Amino acid sequence: MGSTITVRRIRPDDKAWLRREARRAGISMEEFVRRLIRKRREESPTRPKPSEAFKLHFGPEHGVELPPRESYGYRPVRFRDGE
Repeated sequence: MGSTITVRRIRPDDKAWLRREARRAGISMEEFVRRLIRKRREESPTRPKPSEAFKLHFGPEHGVELPPRESYGYRPVRFRDGE
């Protein structure tokens, strides 16, 4: 189930535009707003991950030698037979 938001004090001309555009698209005002939000979110630039930002400024193509990537993840516990 999704979240619910309420937007108050929308100017009448903005509401009329919203209703008109939704009707023109053949969808509800609610769906029209969802699509506007989704489109805007997809168009907005995302912040790069720290590793991506690092690669933009360092690395062999920028004259910096980087160490090989290592994994420091979880290692499962192993028990000897009979214990």
